[in-house]
Amino acid sequence: MTPFTADVLKVILGIPPGQVMTYGQIAAQAGSPRAARQVVRILHSMSDKHALPWHRVINAKGEIAIGSDEGRFLQRALLEEEGVYVNPAGAVDLDEYKFEPDSPPHESV
Repeated sequence: MTPFTADVLKVILGIPPGQVMTYGQIAAQAGSPRAARQVVRILHSMSDKHALPWHRVINAKGEIAIGSDEGRFLQRALLEEEGVYVNPAGAVDLDEYKFEPDSPPHESV
């Protein structure tokens, strides 16, 4: 596993219930701000193995970005169970629900 992948996993695992982060925000926290698509691939390939809270990750517009209707419905349901309001268009208010970690996992404290 690359250090970037390990950092992405740490960031995702650190998203608290009831909050969300964007793919780009996670990439930046993991030390590679332009790697949002890599975050998508990591989520897709490692969510089950690492029990990632994948449903807390959304796109930069605050939208659920899963392609299938079933996946969008499941993500919406999981977010709503945690108290996150998802509007009828499938978007979350980032001003209200976006998680802002204190420091990136790749930085020494």
